[in-house]
Amino acid sequence: QVQLVESGGGLVQPGGSLRLSCAVSGIIFSSNAMGWYRQAPGKQRELVAAIASGGRTNYADSVKGRFTISRDNAKNTVYLQMNSLKPEDTAVYYCTTAGSIATMAFGSWGQGTQVTVSS
Repeated sequence: QVQLVESGGGLVQPGGSLRLSCAVSGIIFSSNAMGWYRQAPGKQRELVAAIASGGRTNYADSVKGRFTISRDNAKNTVYLQMNSLKPEDTAVYYCTTAGSIATMAFGSWGQGTQVTVSS
């Protein structure tokens, strides 16, 4: 029932920007917290950014000041604006939904979208 469809990934040069989108269905979107995880091969999953139903946000230290998470409740969509991209940002990015940011690790995941930062 829960469906999370990510888009917007691709290949970008260091210093460039990408905007990821996640279209959500099967939940009351406006009541849920949303987040973006990423995972690179051989590395642990990292919660990059999260946004609560009321709009409060948090970010991993590694992306603070470069990434911005936002949501449009009218469109049931969450976004991740990624600026000043670095090679270490290369990963598969997953959209996640949960009842709260505190339970984000146990929420539902999308299929992921690949982000590759390389010259």
